[in-house]
Amino acid sequence: MRSSHLAPDSGAKFPIAEFPRVGFLKNLVRSPLIEIGEYSYYDDPEGPECFEEKCVLYHYDFIGDRLVIGRFCALATGVQFIMNGANHALDGFSTFPFGIFPGSWREASDPAAHTAGHRGDTIIGNDVWIGMEATIMPGVRIGDGAIIAAKSVVAKDVPPYAVVAGNPARIVRTRFPAEAIERLLEIAWWHWPIDKVTRNIAAITGADLKALEGAR
Repeated sequence: MRSSHLAPDSGAKFPIAEFPRVGFLKNLVRSPLIEIGEYSYYDDPEGPECFEEKCVLYHYDFIGDRLVIGRFCALATGVQFIMNGANHALDGFSTFPFGIFPGSWREASDPAAHTAGHRGDTIIGNDVWIGMEATIMPGVRIGDGAIIAAKSVVAKDVPPYAVVAGNPARIVRTRFPAEAIERLLEIAWWHWPIDKVTRNIAAITGADLKALEGAR
């Protein structure tokens, strides 16, 4: 039986000493508008500490939208989260953002027009794997256990345990039968204390649902 002290340190920035390209994001991000769960990591040969600047784009404090990523998520190199600051107003005759420029252009603009197309927070569930250079558009919600294929462009919500791919991303398949997905969401192993997770890694990685249901 493994003891809890053998689990990775959730407070570490670089949990794999010989592989510093992997970092636990909770300990690296600085923005109060980005919330990351424990053990979720970003892998980048240029260093995971570049995550905010490189991967979270058009994220402006004055807009206030949040990026929320759950626990045990795996983010590959070049993942991009496009936030609401990238949106331009669509209801007028022009999409040009006159209001962002100082002076008379800003004074003549209606601030409400700029925010009309905002789609809310971007929410990534737990145990989500996002492949290399995938793009997540503003306001998207990705369910627990989902997989986003490399270079996908995700413009709408993704159900739990779905595998999506393409541009725009579409559901390729679900990872498990509906009954198993429902039970996994009830079990929600990602919320367990880390010592319990550690004791049950074989069942988690081995898709042993019966063992998870009886986990101690």
